[in-house]
Amino acid sequence: MKKIEAIFREEKLDAVKNALEAKGYYGMTVSQVHGRGRQKGLRLQQRSGEFEVDLLPKVKVEIVVLDEDLIPVMHALAASARTGDIGDGKIFVLPVYDALRIRTGDAGADAV
Repeated sequence: MKKIEAIFREEKLDAVKNALEAKGYYGMTVSQVHGRGRQKGLRLQQRSGEFEVDLLPKVKVEIVVLDEDLIPVMHALAASARTGDIGDGKIFVLPVYDALRIRTGDAGADAV
């Protein structure tokens, strides 16, 4: 099993949820986060003057997938979150050694 952590633009959340559901993955953890990458934030112009937004709002989705589903789910996630502009986000993959569904006691792949 693998844990996917995807950080991307807030407006792409519905598209990402739909893409994950199409792959058979309904459960996910969603967090509102702030961060920056190579773009180092944004420089905005307003009537009162110019100012810099250092940390941009993003969404972080965490999902555990079976090993055989990793690549298709990553591709679906990336395609649904992509705008083609700088700041689209990142996807990280971490190993998951075990899982346990608290309600039923199901373990391993059955818990996913």
